[in-house]
Amino acid sequence: MKSVEIIMLPVKDKQKAKEFYLKLGFQVIVEAPAAHGETWIQMGLPGSNTTISFAGFQGVICETDNIEKEIENLKNKGIEVGKIDDTSWGKFAWLKDLDGNSFCLHQK
Repeated sequence: MKSVEIIMLPVKDKQKAKEFYLKLGFQVIVEAPAAHGETWIQMGLPGSNTTISFAGFQGVICETDNIEKEIENLKNKGIEVGKIDDTSWGKFAWLKDLDGNSFCLHQK
């Protein structure tokens, strides 16, 4: 894994959350249609590579150069990883930590 790319924050109202974070100094990186008629909103602080997005659940997305190799390494350590979802935004594979927190690998 190279870096924490996106921290997903559970929110009730994405537009109200966006307005709040704009007041904090965040900028909109992406605002686009997403699955199930929802909107993907991703924001970041100027000069930072780590961003936040608003969702119905909590999660941390880490960037990797080789998702297959990363999954193999994790499985060798006894960590279960879900199937790879190949999307137009890259490859994603989700797992949960010991407390049920969502964690995702992302290969661009």
